[in-house]
Amino acid sequence: MNNKRLELHNILVGLLESSNVYFQPPCTVKMQYPCIIYARNRVSTTYADNLPYNHRVCYIVTVIDSNPDSDIPSRIGTLPLCKFDRHYTADNLNHDVYNIYY
Repeated sequence: MNNKRLELHNILVGLLESSNVYFQPPCTVKMQYPCIIYARNRVSTTYADNLPYNHRVCYIVTVIDSNPDSDIPSRIGTLPLCKFDRHYTADNLNHDVYNIYY
């Protein structure tokens, strides 16, 4: 397993104050709300002298909560290299989506 991903997972568990954090969950997983779902989105590579020397993985992190005034999204927004992407509502649940480089 990727140690950096596990570090991010533990940070997300701490911010949510719950173990309802799921990495790329299959559709068979019965999620408990509020929750955080995250998955790899892309990799950013920095080059020097035409050679790659730094790779940073970008994760798409989605906070799902029935409470439209939840403070969980603002907690996620405090993470370094975190950028809010969008908000939407589906099935009476609020989704706040962020991109986090970790």
